[in-house]
Amino acid sequence: MYVAPPPQLSDATQKSTDDNAATSRIYQIWLGSNKFLLGGRLIFGPDVRSLFLTIFMIIVPVAIFCAFVAKDLLDKFPHHLGIFIMAIAIIFTVYDLFLLLLTSGRDPGIIPRNEHPPEPEEDYDASTSTADWGGGQTPRLRLPRMKDIMVNGVAVKIKFCDTCMLYRPPRCSHCSICNNCVERFDHHCPWVGQCIGQRNYRYFFMFVFSTTLLCIYVFAFCWVYIKKIIEERQVNVWRAMLKTPASIVLIVYTFIAVWFVGGLTAFHIYLISTNQFLFYCRPLMRTFDIDMTVK
Repeated sequence: MYVAPPPQLSDATQKSTDDNAATSRIYQIWLGSNKFLLGGRLIFGPDVRSLFLTIFMIIVPVAIFCAFVAKDLLDKFPHHLGIFIMAIAIIFTVYDLFLLLLTSGRDPGIIPRNEHPPEPEEDYDASTSTADWGGGQTPRLRLPRMKDIMVNGVAVKIKFCDTCMLYRPPRCSHCSICNNCVERFDHHCPWVGQCIGQRNYRYFFMFVFSTTLLCIYVFAFCWVYIKKIIEERQVNVWRAMLKTPASIVLIVYTFIAVWFVGGLTAFHIYLISTNQFLFYCRPLMRTFDIDMTVK
């Protein structure tokens, strides 16, 4: 089917358009819903504000642990070994936040959009297709929604994305929150404010796993501190816990948190071992409060 060419621009208008395109960087003309920092070096999702809540939920418990638990444990061990308890907690937290930034501020695997839809293939029967009429004048050919491609000798169906005007590769999905097609899309995580895909999945897994270890670390040394109080003051466990309310708060907080991050870590270990993605396990998406909104 014939499609009329776009109207020709005057030489002055064409030159002005080319100059603007040449001077504009990609992040300045980005069509997705992402937010950029540092001249486009960091790319975040539109819900990046939730990242501050995640940082708050990590830093505040560790600060309480260092101020009320690790500080009192400094002199409880011989040869000043207690100082390593606080040092490890601080280093572990900085490492955890670094992984969080890599997960949230890194391109998850966005596939660039096409400016124009792809040309129909030679064996494509245009007579069986439908046409859209833009502006009531020029018909526009509608490409087939699905087509088959061969991957390692196996026929795989891929879907056409109307927004990005491309056929999505296998395991690619369009996130309606970020408004991008993401390669090897796993899910959109509201806790990091970013899609999880091919380029940041490893950092996401390392972040969740290190957060689990950090929870276990704080939980364990809160009980160590309570045990030291029992030994020094010759009281039972309940009276010892009343002596350190900060430890009680941290024990409850980390016990609850480890069920979420620990369960998510175990589940992703299973997905990695079976070469799957969370996107294909929709019945479990609400268990971890994960957004699976895609087109």
